[in-house]
Amino acid sequence: MKKIKYCCRNFKHGSKSVFKSLKQEFPDLKQKKKDCLGNCKLCSKQCMVLIGKTEIVVAPTAEVLYAKLKHRIG
Repeated sequence: MKKIKYCCRNFKHGSKSVFKSLKQEFPDLKQKKKDCLGNCKLCSKQCMVLIGKTEIVVAPTAEVLYAKLKHRIG
């Protein structure tokens, strides 16, 4: 899987717990925290991450985002 990028401003929506959980479960997975990913319309409303350079994954809650990412990892 490509690198997962997190917006630090999105951590208040719960993506911080997703970052920590994936880091524990998959220590070799490439993850990076960025101050801003430039997708503020999505980021301000729900949990989101950027996979690679173009693919955005969004979810209404951190639990759903975690499940989507875990399914993608395999």
